[in-house]
Amino acid sequence: MLSKRLEQVAAYVTGTTMADIGSDHAYLPIALVADGKVTSAVAGEVVDGPFQAAVNNVRAHGLTHKIAVRKGSGLEVIADGEVDSITICGMGGPLIADILLSGMNKLNSAPRLILQSNIHTASVRAALIKLGYTITAEEIIKEKRHIYEIVVADKQQPMTLTAAELKFGPLLMAERSPLFLEKWTREYNHLQRVKESIKDNPEQTERLKEIEQQLIMFKEVIG
Repeated sequence: MLSKRLEQVAAYVTGTTMADIGSDHAYLPIALVADGKVTSAVAGEVVDGPFQAAVNNVRAHGLTHKIAVRKGSGLEVIADGEVDSITICGMGGPLIADILLSGMNKLNSAPRLILQSNIHTASVRAALIKLGYTITAEEIIKEKRHIYEIVVADKQQPMTLTAAELKFGPLLMAERSPLFLEKWTREYNHLQRVKESIKDNPEQTERLKEIEQQLIMFKEVIG
């Protein structure tokens, strides 16, 4: 059974084949194949322990003929054109961005990208701009005490984003859901506390300016 977070990711997978990068126990590919949402999948994992766990889990579900578990870094586990959708979940935004930019030669066939970062999603959006992708859906969900963002992107017309849209997400900003406001109000209050703690420190002048600029942007978005 998938977590709420992975269920949301699964809902955005399109096509008949998918790859899950950093697949851990291969829960997502197994669920998608078992439910008939895709006919085949690739589970990519670079770390020995999770790789072996994925191999064992796929075998236990009797899906070795439909799910290829491959050991490797990022998108090197797939060939260009091999899959219709790529999921990358449960990592920091900068790492997801690096995986996409390092493996951009595997994106020539324009697979859909479903990306769930734990922190710093702005890095993911910046990478999508460089790759010529357009954000077509965004979700914000809460699981236990953590709030996560999911970004879905397809290869369409080139996308441009303002600084605020990079930070907060163009579609999430437009929606301004209660969860969105909860997340960014919390971040705003944290920045306020940081500002108070460094405002009298002459060595933190530049940092203080950065924080004050961010607070202005936050205030414009969350009201």
